[in-house]
Amino acid sequence: MMKRVVWLFLFALLAVGAQAQINKPLKRELDSLYALDQKYRALTSGKRDSALTDSLAKVYHVSPTDVSAHLWKLQNEADSASLKRVEAIIKQYGYPGKTLVGEPTNQAAFFILQHSNKIGQYIDVVKTAAEKHELPFARYAMMQDRWLMYNNEPQVYGTQLKGMNIKNPETGKVAWKFFIWPIADPQNVNQRRQQAGIEKTIEEYARGVGLTYKAYTLDDVKSGKIE
Repeated sequence: MMKRVVWLFLFALLAVGAQAQINKPLKRELDSLYALDQKYRALTSGKRDSALTDSLAKVYHVSPTDVSAHLWKLQNEADSASLKRVEAIIKQYGYPGKTLVGEPTNQAAFFILQHSNKIGQYIDVVKTAAEKHELPFARYAMMQDRWLMYNNEPQVYGTQLKGMNIKNPETGKVAWKFFIWPIADPQNVNQRRQQAGIEKTIEEYARGVGLTYKAYTLDDVKSGKIE
């Protein structure tokens, strides 16, 4: 009985020690940066009803037709400032991971980098953090997929969607299409997703965003064969 009490006491001390290592001011700052990263995106993603659009138009003193553009302007300004701060944090501490700021704050810097134009500069930093279990590996998988898509290469895990105007090769008509960017070795993508810690299969992920998964190739995208 006494041994058990001693062990419980030691575990409690270890837990307190781990908490003591958290940089609380940095954690609070990153939590705020994450909130800012999502602030306007939450209003631009998905469908927005006319009542909310009219309300936002009044708040920001713009016409209802200009609401989305104005929100993205505000988000881009916030993103630029947040990126500068995250770059300074990484320069000082390295990637601010689980050990430094705890969970889920360890994902804040990832989202800010993921929404930036500097993925190529920081993808190795994020990869190292994921390999050291300072960040969920699924987040690195998302960044790798986005970087590949930005370079017109097939993604690995199928985490990235693409929206673009596609010209129908038969009718010549141009229409906006939303689809899952081509995946390398699509037959085994669900196995890779599982290994990366991504819970949903590619088919479940597609249904969640209102799509039916189709294994398109880069040639399909180039030739406009997107349904």
